[in-house]
Amino acid sequence: MSLRINDVAPDFTAQTTQGAIRFHEWIADSYAILFSHPKDFTPVCTTELGEVARMAPAFAQLNTKVIGLSVDPVANHDKWAQDIAETQGHLPHFPMIGDEDLNVAKLYNMLPAGEVASDGRTAATNATVRSVFIIGPDKKIKMTMTYPMTSGRNFAEILRVLESIQLTAKYKVATPVNWKNGDDVIIVTSVSDEDAKAMFPAGFKTLKPYLRTTKQPG
Repeated sequence: MSLRINDVAPDFTAQTTQGAIRFHEWIADSYAILFSHPKDFTPVCTTELGEVARMAPAFAQLNTKVIGLSVDPVANHDKWAQDIAETQGHLPHFPMIGDEDLNVAKLYNMLPAGEVASDGRTAATNATVRSVFIIGPDKKIKMTMTYPMTSGRNFAEILRVLESIQLTAKYKVATPVNWKNGDDVIIVTSVSDEDAKAMFPAGFKTLKPYLRTTKQPG
């Protein structure tokens, strides 16, 4: 069964580079980013893990925990981390799930339920294990995206979406195309003009009755 936005993220127990976890318990009252990889020692994923390690303080400032996953044993992850530090200049300090039994990949619909774990699996076999999930403190999925193996993920975009998700959860606004933190936002259509005057004392601009913009609150 596919997972959709606002579905509860499946809970699981797993071994990671930082010990055993139960996922929902590990998230606690934070946001979480779960991002997956088809195999250790793959070139594109090596660059991605280095970038997430570099950006870790920015995610932490947004009360967001980061956890990686790869379809290989935890012991391999530890060796891979040294390559990441050597080539990317940043050592991952976040946990990496060892999903050698494919349990999490199948729970999150990244592989068919009938797939069986084996040492003979390759990155190509696991090509669809290239997804990102943003999960809220309520344990519900807020965003998903899946990339091909040949295209490195843009984690600056993932950070941008996380900022939007947190802003729009707090205020009755939405973020327009290409929005960046600090840009004007859109007042949601469920808010009347009268209520908008009280909610947004800086005022707002009406382009159409359904399209009203205001300065980013907060």
